Amino acid sequence: MTLKRTLATAGDPAAETPQTPSDDVELTVPDVVELDAPREGVPFVINTEAGLERCAAALAGGTGPAAVDAERASGFRYGQRAFLVQIRREGSGTWLIDPEPFNDLGPVQNALAGVEWILHASTQDLPCLHELGMWPSALFDTELAARLAGLPRVGLAAVVEQLLGFRLAKEHSAADWSTRPLPEPWLRYAALDVEVLIELREELVELLQEQGKLPFAQEEFQAILDAGIAPPRKEPWRRTSGMHQIRDRRQLSAVRALWQEREDLARKRDVAPGRLLPDSALIAAAKAMPATVPQLIATRGFDGRAAQREAPRWLRALVSGRDEKDLPPLHLPNNAPPPPRAWADKDPLAAARLATARSRLSSLAEQWTMPVENLLTPDHLRRLVWQPPADITAESVDATLSSLGARAWQRQLTVPVLLDSLLHPEPLADPAPRGGEAPLPN
Repeated sequence: MTLKRTLATAGDPAAETPQTPSDDVELTVPDVVELDAPREGVPFVINTEAGLERCAAALAGGTGPAAVDAERASGFRYGQRAFLVQIRREGSGTWLIDPEPFNDLGPVQNALAGVEWILHASTQDLPCLHELGMWPSALFDTELAARLAGLPRVGLAAVVEQLLGFRLAKEHSAADWSTRPLPEPWLRYAALDVEVLIELREELVELLQEQGKLPFAQEEFQAILDAGIAPPRKEPWRRTSGMHQIRDRRQLSAVRALWQEREDLARKRDVAPGRLLPDSALIAAAKAMPATVPQLIATRGFDGRAAQREAPRWLRALVSGRDEKDLPPLHLPNNAPPPPRAWADKDPLAAARLATARSRLSSLAEQWTMPVENLLTPDHLRRLVWQPPADITAESVDATLSSLGARAWQRQLTVPVLLDSLLHPEPLADPAPRGGEAPLPN
């Protein structure tokens, strides 16, 4: 089949707007073929030191970039560690590594020193690879590349089908990868994921070059590497789902105590915290404040695999949180702008700047055929227009965006649009009358 692309191509990546091509970009893709088996068969899983050294030697002897993937047991085990690492490189074949028997994968890291790694949605896998002592010298993220290229769907299976004409099965993506031994169909799936990445990278490089966006992608990849691993959140318990229902500090303290107790037990048992008690159970208990185990068990919404069996544990935590003298504040101070829905009341001029900038950035993103959130991070936009520089110039807007973390290519494309939006915002539309009534005539 032939995929007719309407992706705009840019002649000069330094230009403020892309050049309009005379013809649509066409990409001929063969009829979709079901990809159900690795070309060299399913590899054995490496789980010994000798096997790891053999794997490292083979990878060191390969050529070109290395396709890398990792499988976690999210929702099953505590944390986000990798339970399988897949690597493929031309000349060395595909390798499947069970990281559990090893302290780290140092020999593999050394073998791939200076080699570009190809990952899909790299920010998902880089943290667990980092735990294993692995970090790329250079990166190509096929998911991010697909976004910048303007592909309509950017999941691995979708991109592979669009660009290579292969259909990948994804039924094992949410499996419990801590299972041992790993079933053969799962290993086949895991091997296929890296088998397509090298060819997929080549197709995406060609597409990005045609559109004048390859330098953009390269900046984005380097920014991911430069950012490294995000530090742990200071108060992760505040991310408990349903926290908006908590109205006072004593309830909040109870949520904190229950969350920490659940976390400690989950870590000890190596199980995902939500498999012990869902977040909704923590919120329900904190709101009800039961005084006895029977009352806790009878609390509506307090359910989960360990709700009754560990009820005394949960009640002790609840009581300790309720009786805590140092109660946490309901809200933490931050320097973020208020929610945009409140801007029209708090600062109508800022609301006008935001509406104008959003509209013009959307048009610019359409011209460049990419999602607007990739053109400029929404938080960067909100912070800039809520509190713009005192002296609004191209240089000051560029400097503000740079301090927020915007990449050079993003600033190059967006500063002219943002400068005009800040200096000449369009008036806000009159709000619609309440109740759908027509406005009274003057």
